[in-house]
Amino acid sequence: MNKLNKALLIPVITLLLTGTFRRDVLAQDLPPIATDRPDQTESPYITPAGYIQVETGFQMENDRMEMFGEKTKSWSALYPTVLSKYGFNERCELRLITEYAAQGIGDEREEGAQPLIIGFKSRLLDEKGLLPMVTVICHLTTPFLAGKDFKPTYYAPSFRFLLQHSVSERVSVGYNLGAEWDGETAEPTFIYTFTTAISLSDRIGCYVEAFGFAPQLGRAMHQADGGFTYLFSDNAQLDISGGIALTDNAPDYYTSIGFSFRLPVRK
Repeated sequence: MNKLNKALLIPVITLLLTGTFRRDVLAQDLPPIATDRPDQTESPYITPAGYIQVETGFQMENDRMEMFGEKTKSWSALYPTVLSKYGFNERCELRLITEYAAQGIGDEREEGAQPLIIGFKSRLLDEKGLLPMVTVICHLTTPFLAGKDFKPTYYAPSFRFLLQHSVSERVSVGYNLGAEWDGETAEPTFIYTFTTAISLSDRIGCYVEAFGFAPQLGRAMHQADGGFTYLFSDNAQLDISGGIALTDNAPDYYTSIGFSFRLPVRK
């Protein structure tokens, strides 16, 4: 286990052992934690005002790509990815994403910190009848903190509109539409996601999802995934998920595990 992983695990274990996640720590009228993990569909819910929410995860992705007429194994890993969110008010949260990544093709390997991503999420419309809840996320990828192998040439924006319908008390459908830039070219990559989430019990949830990326000048790739979530309390959640390729230009499969928690900001 490297130093970065140990640094992440120590505060999490400490918080668990000291009982920080007990229900009585936070206000009783808060809903259970709502995360952007583990699916690719970003949640339309906002972190409660005055709270910090941290969503961490580890991911491994594998693929076989053709190079010089031969199939070559490629892979990438995030260990970890950390999304930190602060509830600015009832309709807006501030966001910070840090990641440490490694990737390789054949015998070649590179690793380092990914670019620092800053942004916000703002709720535009509440769900009412047939009208869905609508939220927008805007991010800006910066060259700050990035390792030499991952530093972008330019600042790179991205945005998504997040929509969700409640089918029943235990079933909801959500979908995202947006675009992102890679910091190297002016051409955007368009994004779509569609997910169905089901609450199996008060603590266990699951989802199935389809998602894809369509570059302006390239061929679109599509994937499907699914996973489970488990609530330790209203303020702490474990997740596990995995995905497969639906088109031959998408990664063959990925697996991911994550842990999320929220805390009030102490004054």
